[in-house]
Amino acid sequence: MNFQLSEEHSMLKQTIRAFAEKEIKPKAAEHDKTREYPFENVRKAAGLNLMGIMIPEEYGGGGMDCVSYVIAVEEISRCCASTGVIISVNNSLYCHPVLFFGTEEQKRKYLSPCAKGEKIGAFCLTEANAGSDAGNQQSTAVFKGDRYILNGTKLFVTNGVAADYMIIFAMTDRGKKTKGISAFIVEKDFSGLTKGKDEVKLGITCSGACEIVLENCEVPSENLLGKEGDGFKIAMNALEEGRIGIASQAVGIAQAILDESLKYSKERVQFGKPISEFQAIQWMLSDMATEIEAARLLNYRAAMKRDSGAKYTLESSMAKLFASEVAMKSAIKGIQIFGGYGYINEYPMERFFRDAKITEIYEGTSEIQRLIISGLILKGN
Repeated sequence: MNFQLSEEHSMLKQTIRAFAEKEIKPKAAEHDKTREYPFENVRKAAGLNLMGIMIPEEYGGGGMDCVSYVIAVEEISRCCASTGVIISVNNSLYCHPVLFFGTEEQKRKYLSPCAKGEKIGAFCLTEANAGSDAGNQQSTAVFKGDRYILNGTKLFVTNGVAADYMIIFAMTDRGKKTKGISAFIVEKDFSGLTKGKDEVKLGITCSGACEIVLENCEVPSENLLGKEGDGFKIAMNALEEGRIGIASQAVGIAQAILDESLKYSKERVQFGKPISEFQAIQWMLSDMATEIEAARLLNYRAAMKRDSGAKYTLESSMAKLFASEVAMKSAIKGIQIFGGYGYINEYPMERFFRDAKITEIYEGTSEIQRLIISGLILKGN
């Protein structure tokens, strides 16, 4: 077992860190305040093939592996968590399902532009009564003539305000429950689709989350993704990979907290010496560093399992659960180290705190991850 990154992965990490420090970090606080979707960040990330990291080059992607994806999302999130999740969603929740379940025509039309970063993709699953209970879809899709008519409302759609294409889940046969859910690729300009307001959120404020409203939205039959009834399977498959992305985001946030805490603890002087010389601070830093490294290694393991072609549900849920809770614990310690300065927005710690919380919620709450993990280990998986 080798715990060292390959030379190729190490070079990628250095390249993306340098890019994120120069291009992403200087504007992160301003984006957080204005809540404006960072189109320029997306454009620059696309220049490094980060919008379709694992998509084969023939479809305009980077042709890299999942470990590369983990490295990229972590390094971007270390500088701007909003940009990190924008990249993660475009990769895992949009490009991944189109690659694995789409027809060749769908891949050429709807995958390549998003993998290149020319267009932006989104994933529309959550509803008012379908959060953790994702199978309780109320949106409907009725086949009429040569098209489906979609009705319903989707919530908290990351990338929604900027999305050109969306994967939308709706019931085609309510009697079949989860096996009656289907998935559709929907263009933003299709008749009957409107975008709601950009949600004002606690953290990741510029990720462009909004409502997507479907009122007799007309979707051509050729835009059905997979077969009728494949929707729930497609959603769960995408979320397995997406959890690796969110774990990467969480590790990136936690690493930013540790970096800033180390720096501040050496500069802040109390009782005649830097606070880094006090055992209380040293223990907090030690705990943060150890837990972050453990979270990172768990996530690398999930990515390697995914790259091997083996089933990785258990590993991705463990990585997401642990990394998200480490991010939140690190944020609490980070604010404590900064004291009063950690509580004001002149310093980045309060932004990290706000950004960290969502990693315990979206793409499967910590409680849902524990249900998945316990279910698998009780079966002996």
